[in-house]
Amino acid sequence: MTAARKLPVLYVISGGGPPAGQLAEFVGFAQDAGWDVCVIATPDGAKFLDIAELAALTGHPVRVQYKNPDDPDVLPPADAMVIAPATFNTINKLAHGISDTLALGLLNEAVGLGLPITAVPWPNAALARHPVFLRSVAELREWGVTVILDPARLPDAGEGPAVFPWELLRADLPNLRAAVEDPAGLSRPHAWSENAGLDRGRKAGS
Repeated sequence: MTAARKLPVLYVISGGGPPAGQLAEFVGFAQDAGWDVCVIATPDGAKFLDIAELAALTGHPVRVQYKNPDDPDVLPPADAMVIAPATFNTINKLAHGISDTLALGLLNEAVGLGLPITAVPWPNAALARHPVFLRSVAELREWGVTVILDPARLPDAGEGPAVFPWELLRADLPNLRAAVEDPAGLSRPHAWSENAGLDRGRKAGS
């Protein structure tokens, strides 16, 4: 009898913001695409989540805080990570190696391990123009993190409602899967632009 194939594990890291309340639909989409999904939230991100719903949906507890050193791990090791939504703070802290939450600690370890990561920053339009944020996004892209960012869709960018780019994140899942299955053989898309879509292999400023 052939053993069942183990599904790749996707950590979905949720920061604070209204899009976090829409996370369950994306989790279900990722599961249908063949991922074993675990949800980790920042303390502010947890305020927007239905913790019980996501735990039931994924079959894993939703983690927010660091565990005690002697406590067993309750989540399987990650093969890839998604940050959605990624706040101004999360992007800047990750780029500077700060691990003051469980979510950031896991992300910093993932960077060190070379795991594929896709981040979807969701600051308001003014914060998206902040020079430190721009440097942080460029730094993450230099490290190989895929950053999906369309300034025209951000909060306060225009008269229309802000629209979180879930469809672009869903479209990136096959790239994450390919990077997991063949980490040496795939050039990951590092940037997204309105005109070019997922811009494969380009770094900020190129």
